[in-house]
Amino acid sequence: MFNYKLTTQYDGTAYAGWQIQDNAVTVQEVISNAVKQILQEEINLIGAGRTDAGVHALGQVANFIVSQQLDLSKFKYSLNSVLPKDISIADIKIVDEGFHSRFSARKRSYIYLISNQKSPFFERYSYTYFSELKTEKLNEISSSLIGSKDFTSFSKINPEVQNKICEVYEARWRSQKNLLIFYIEANRFLYGMVRAIVGSILREYSSDDESICIKNIFAQNDRNAAADAVPAKGLFLYKVKY
Repeated sequence: MFNYKLTTQYDGTAYAGWQIQDNAVTVQEVISNAVKQILQEEINLIGAGRTDAGVHALGQVANFIVSQQLDLSKFKYSLNSVLPKDISIADIKIVDEGFHSRFSARKRSYIYLISNQKSPFFERYSYTYFSELKTEKLNEISSSLIGSKDFTSFSKINPEVQNKICEVYEARWRSQKNLLIFYIEANRFLYGMVRAIVGSILREYSSDDESICIKNIFAQNDRNAAADAVPAKGLFLYKVKY
């Protein structure tokens, strides 16, 4: 058997997220069907992270095991030819049979884009926020995220996940022309976590109410304590490290 690792990119606008689900089109389903069409073999495509509806990816990783040894260059070309324009395979490698795109991952990172002006070129991939935002203050607020913490307050209720402890290694902002870019790297992320974090940072930025600061949100272990999630369209799964 041969284990293949795919690095994929996708525009998540038209999809109900990564994971296969009933009565909805997902990225995992589209790629799985494309591989099956080419190889004429059923596969179990495993993703490194379950991106939500409307979320994009620059470096989603997935793997599948099949009985065939593939010509990687030819297979990559064929797969990209079959896939729709909003999904692409950036890289494909053969890996050890024990490699698992989800459980073998050590770190994952996301970016969130905020634009400060209306633009047809930013509209699909960023959240337009017209108030002035300074990176120094944003970074000061975001420093409260660093470390191993219980992120219950920043995640949607999911009975399948009991452990809400995540270790955040980096959480920082930088500006690039008319865009603000938030980068966050952690060992794992919970359902809806990054969007709730960004929303809470923006809320704290514009308020003098200490009760809504990030530190107090952590202490409450209650999703209602955090701010509303920012729109999915500005979020990208950036990279998975092994």
